[in-house]
Amino acid sequence: MPQLARRIGRAKPSAIMQVAEKAKRLKAEGRDIISFSIGVPNFLPAEHVYAAAREALTKDSGQYGSNRGADVLLDAFLAHIHKIGLDGYAKVNVATGIGAKHVIYNLAEALLDEGDTIVFPTPYWTSYLDIAEIVNAKIDLLPCPPSQDYKLTPAQLDVALAKKPKVFLFNNPSNPTGMVYSKEEITALADVAAKYPDTWIITDDIYNRMVFDGVGYHNFVHARPELRDRVIFIDSLSKTYGMPGWRVGFMAGPEVVAQAIATMNSNHITNIPEIVTAAAVAALCGPQDVPIQKNAEFQAKRDQVMAVMNSLPGVVCPRPQGAFYVFPDVSVAFGKTHGPTGIKVNNDVDFCNALLEAKGVACVPGSAFGEPRALRISYTCPTPQLAPGLQRFQDFFNELS
Repeated sequence: MPQLARRIGRAKPSAIMQVAEKAKRLKAEGRDIISFSIGVPNFLPAEHVYAAAREALTKDSGQYGSNRGADVLLDAFLAHIHKIGLDGYAKVNVATGIGAKHVIYNLAEALLDEGDTIVFPTPYWTSYLDIAEIVNAKIDLLPCPPSQDYKLTPAQLDVALAKKPKVFLFNNPSNPTGMVYSKEEITALADVAAKYPDTWIITDDIYNRMVFDGVGYHNFVHARPELRDRVIFIDSLSKTYGMPGWRVGFMAGPEVVAQAIATMNSNHITNIPEIVTAAAVAALCGPQDVPIQKNAEFQAKRDQVMAVMNSLPGVVCPRPQGAFYVFPDVSVAFGKTHGPTGIKVNNDVDFCNALLEAKGVACVPGSAFGEPRALRISYTCPTPQLAPGLQRFQDFFNELS
């Protein structure tokens, strides 16, 4: 029998989706499950988005579209990033993909030869490591523990970039931690990055509209405009507009990189469908009431989750200021036993499995994100489920001894 390519041996199923599927299976079996696992916003886009899609159906051309993205969508994205202060880009600087993950995968293929080094902080979004391994890149991880609020320091970045990696991948606001870098922190990191001209910088900032406490969103290009020649900004409709299933991602960066992504698209997806394009334009250009309202709701939910995390003895949980995640260090529970079930909790995986079995609450182990002392709570579940889910979490923790 012929063999599969070696790269498929480096490809792994999403750890997040595995937890979500297990929770879904238990729910189908009749269990009362509350999921804090998958990072979906759990709201639907505004009606004007659906109206635009329905209208587009009546005008569907049935033809292939642009590999880069339809002009009307590129213009909408450029107007969108103008609102967050990313100016100086034209249509030649942007490209689209089937979600941000697709864009990041394309960038890995376009920027990294086998054996090139990519560097990114830990904790990281699971797909960063998976994609880097598929393209057979060398991976340099920069540990950012809770003692430094899960944030990368300029000194860490200086040491890493001095080794001349091909790509530096940065995520702000962060998945899985929800942490947001201040203007001063971004400026300090940008000052370091400016010293090393041989490294591409990818800023995966798809949660840039989900920022709390007035801290604001800041990018390396804001701090050091000369980095525009090396910075590739990633955005998506999934989180901000409640459209994860519509699969629309974007990049803005140097013209040569945008053209490379368009070329990659020409070899696999061809184009984003017309109906999806119309919906995406409506989301970006239409009323922003839903994203604004949901951002306020997420901030309130963040406060609710943090109140519980702060009440648990020994749990360390830096206060997130964006996205919709909380990432507590629960290592104080390791070595303990859950009294009612007798399950021993030796690590983060045991903790999450025991929590799901005993209380019907699904969380993702921190080891999926490179931080095995922690776990990720996604608090986008329906609001009536949040308090009961947190109570179950608290009860479980209090039953450990």
